[in-house]
Amino acid sequence: MAKKAGKQKTNQSTKPRRSTSGKKTTTRDKIVGLAEAVIGDIAKAENPTLDVPTRALSNVSFDKRTGIIEMGEATSERPFFDLGNAKRFMQTVLMSSELLKLQDQMKTTSIRDMFYRCKHTVEGSKEETFNDQDESDPVIEDLEVTLGALREELRVFANPDGAMVGPMTIRDSGDEIALSRMGSGGWAVPSIVEADVIEFIKCDAKFILLVEKAAIWSRFNEDRFWEKHKCMLITGRGQPPRGVRRLCFRMADELKLPLYVLVDNDPWGYYIYSVVKQGSINLAFESARMAVPQARFIGMSAYDAAEFDIPMNLSIRLNDKDIQRAKEIMNYPWFAGRHWQREIKHMLKLGVKLELEALSNKDFSFIADTYVPQKLKKKNWLN
Repeated sequence: MAKKAGKQKTNQSTKPRRSTSGKKTTTRDKIVGLAEAVIGDIAKAENPTLDVPTRALSNVSFDKRTGIIEMGEATSERPFFDLGNAKRFMQTVLMSSELLKLQDQMKTTSIRDMFYRCKHTVEGSKEETFNDQDESDPVIEDLEVTLGALREELRVFANPDGAMVGPMTIRDSGDEIALSRMGSGGWAVPSIVEADVIEFIKCDAKFILLVEKAAIWSRFNEDRFWEKHKCMLITGRGQPPRGVRRLCFRMADELKLPLYVLVDNDPWGYYIYSVVKQGSINLAFESARMAVPQARFIGMSAYDAAEFDIPMNLSIRLNDKDIQRAKEIMNYPWFAGRHWQREIKHMLKLGVKLELEALSNKDFSFIADTYVPQKLKKKNWLN
């Protein structure tokens, strides 16, 4: 008989199997193991069911010892014989099949390509496998956590959206590149930055400065801040994409470079910093390979308006969404520290937020010539 939806599986698991021969289980092995588990259910006349780890705040915890967000053990069942889950089950199996082809052909492709690769009308119906990419992207993320394989190991990448410059020489897919000679645009950070693709050859940098906004990054680059202060200057153009976060992790871990994060003074800037430092809630399973617990918040701070004499008419009033978000992040365990509680409460008390561009009111290069150097000298940052 088919199993009822919601019943926990006890004799069959769709989780990746460990090799019994002592050999390392490859990503291909994991995908095949997932298929074999589904086939096993069918062979026993049971309801084919996928067990997918729950990607939500309720299934993550903050490990104070490691300083990162970790995923818990909770899973949700995705049974085929269930009206609420059947489509997502079939989407997951279809995506797995296409990902296996990437492994066999030793090719990489974009998540956008995967959407089009899997999109078609189900024969004999008007039903689409995927209506838009907002449906296919979460399926890839589900497979990452179910298989225990990062997107990069599945040979899928997002569009690159980052830039870096600084006193470092790398080897990118066999080509040696001096990152101090990349001009105004910098070196485009790819989505996949693993050691077999990006190799660090020589580095004279003393630290990393991660800048939230591309326009501010351009100011630092034009002023050659990276040359004056011997640092790697990098941006993710907003919320840093995985390639930028992974590269920051590698530089911090392998080259032992301190990481400083420069973002707007608002709840969204605070959250960008926390994702870099502790990892993200939605992708907590990858925190150990992405998060940099030693990262330092160098600004902007709610106290900067007074310290740097920034006119209040340059501030922006917090809206209801800003206030709600600020109160939410105050309850996160990783923002529970006394200094962070003081910081967020002060922003709420002032009722305003500040963008990094406000510093340009004093001078175009004030942020690069005075603001950040002064903070570094005084060690005026938050951990």
